[in-house]
Amino acid sequence: MGEQPIFTTRAHVFQIDPTTKKNWVPASKQAVTVSYFYDSTRNSYRIISVDGSKVGVIINSTITPNMTFTKTSQKFGQWADSRANTVFGLGFASEQQLAKFAEKFQEVKEAAKLARDKSQEKMETSSNNSQESGRETPSSTQASSINGTDDEKISHGGPETAALMSENDKLKTTVEQSNTNAKKLETELQTLRDSNARLVDELTESSANVEIWKKQLSTCKEESDTLREKIAELESQCEKANVEKERNSKLTVRVQELETELQDKEQELENLRKQAEIIPQLMAECESITEKLQAAEVKNKDLEDRIEGLQADIEDSQSKQGIVKGELKKFMDVLDGKIDELHEFRQGLSKLGVDN
Repeated sequence: MGEQPIFTTRAHVFQIDPTTKKNWVPASKQAVTVSYFYDSTRNSYRIISVDGSKVGVIINSTITPNMTFTKTSQKFGQWADSRANTVFGLGFASEQQLAKFAEKFQEVKEAAKLARDKSQEKMETSSNNSQESGRETPSSTQASSINGTDDEKISHGGPETAALMSENDKLKTTVEQSNTNAKKLETELQTLRDSNARLVDELTESSANVEIWKKQLSTCKEESDTLREKIAELESQCEKANVEKERNSKLTVRVQELETELQDKEQELENLRKQAEIIPQLMAECESITEKLQAAEVKNKDLEDRIEGLQADIEDSQSKQGIVKGELKKFMDVLDGKIDELHEFRQGLSKLGVDN
């Protein structure tokens, strides 16, 4: 089946700074997928993470039994990889995700240990088989020599001799194969011994690295605690500074309002000063206007008296006019009668002229 994912989660990936060996360097700008992979052909486990934005592998760590996953905070954990010569750190969104990842790390670590033990057992079994094959080879050769391949036996043995010859050929073939297998096993054994020696060296190196990482971890924890205290102090100072900024902004607004009000008051005071300068002139004008008003009142009184006299005259003239109108109407009536009489008289004269 090849290599298949067995567990997947998302986290922010960090690597230890290779120069200082203390500070964390972000390996991804955002949370990325982190997966456990199992290779059935090699019987090995790996942690792999690929950053899609960079299109590159940011974690490729083969899990060995001597690795340890350490929780350094409620949402952060790390492990050291001696082959990659670095320390990987993962920041999770919740404590549950960190607990699941740590639990899976322990399971995979145990599985890797079992796989290593099984491989060692196979190595020991192969070594024993190769030794036994080496011991059996002389006896087979001896059997071959006992059976022999002399021409005399071939020519005088009959059917039994032919059967022995065929069995001897089979034994020779088996011996050759066993020798070839023994050489292969010796080669594999030597390879396994070299690999075992290399693993022992790596184990020793990783143990030394673990001690170094433990010391660095304690140093990082102390620095982290110090930084947390400083951050708390800075946050409190920032809160105080924000309060002071708000107060200063409010005071600045209030000062601007007071300056505006002061300018308005100064303008009003200037206007009042200008008005105060023209008050004497206004008083003099007021006195002259008062005198004129008194004279006008006197004139108004005279005019009122004259108006009353004129109204009386108008009433008299209206009464007289009414009398004149009555007399004029009587005169008009009389005149109309005279005109009618004159008209009748003219008609009579015209009749008389016609008769004549």
